[in-house]
Amino acid sequence: MLNFKTNDYDKYVYENELKDFLPDSFIDFHTHLSKKSFGRWGKSNGGSTWTRLVYEEQTAEDLKNAYLDMFPDKKVTPLVFGGCSCDIKMANDYVLEVGKEYGWSTLYRTSYDMPSDELEENVKKGGFLGLKPYLSNCPPYLPANEIRIFDFLPHSHLEKADKNGWIVMLHIPRNGRFKDGVNLAQLAEIEEKYPNIKLIIAHIGRAYAKEDIGNAFDVVGKGKNTYFDFTANLSDDAIRACINAVGTKKLIFGSDMPIAIMRMYRIVENGVYYNIVPRGLYGDVDGQPHMRQTDEKNITIMMYEQLKAFKRVATELKLSDNDIEAVMRTNAEKLLKGF
Repeated sequence: MLNFKTNDYDKYVYENELKDFLPDSFIDFHTHLSKKSFGRWGKSNGGSTWTRLVYEEQTAEDLKNAYLDMFPDKKVTPLVFGGCSCDIKMANDYVLEVGKEYGWSTLYRTSYDMPSDELEENVKKGGFLGLKPYLSNCPPYLPANEIRIFDFLPHSHLEKADKNGWIVMLHIPRNGRFKDGVNLAQLAEIEEKYPNIKLIIAHIGRAYAKEDIGNAFDVVGKGKNTYFDFTANLSDDAIRACINAVGTKKLIFGSDMPIAIMRMYRIVENGVYYNIVPRGLYGDVDGQPHMRQTDEKNITIMMYEQLKAFKRVATELKLSDNDIEAVMRTNAEKLLKGF
């Protein structure tokens, strides 16, 4: 079970900063489901491991209950897919089951070596709306900092996604994040070669600091079917840059639940982000380069911190209610209704 409950300070933040800002209903376009019994799958990708300190599993019931706790007067509907590090078949089977039970839209977790015809058959048979590849599911001999998009999202899979007009939810690799030249070249190639794919560049390309953006928006984001989600992204700079580059009709809210239950706030120093967490809450974090501890008492959850960041940018840019509705619901609705 997901060990999570909002506290009095969370309720204060929600009532005073978010309740009136958020639409009555919205879509969380980026959520993971997993169970401890699924086991692990894939290689170490060199990415952050602090996420493992936050939760052990998240069932569909956990997710439902968390939404009710965090947003007691709102209706939140998720797009769900399996956890990125758990057994792919078990995760896909579970997502298929709960998608049918709750009427949730689903994406199919992939591995680089899945035969494309088998992948296409499974996606269609299960009613999945597209693919969720992940960089840990790539050839095991690749060094973590040399993984490229096409190493875990091969052209054979992209061809099937383009043929069927699927969603592809893409978490890009590499230490350079969104500004990395290899990432940008391969993203631009996907936009050009596979224009029917509904490409979601997750986390605004993992640009969690202004320094991660570089000239990315000069290179990618031009495709008519290219979108960005700001999942787990608390950077005003990244959210602002994305809206300024592609507008509010290409930005989508996602939370990365269950990561979003993390009690934290984020700072950036010299282009590096740090999650500031209550001392002792997540055990020993000395080996986590993106984690720092504090004795501060009033610290809310990542979900609220992310939405506060979006609210700050929305206020600064004078976004309309329709703009906010687009980011929080209608952009996602249009994508989902295309199936």
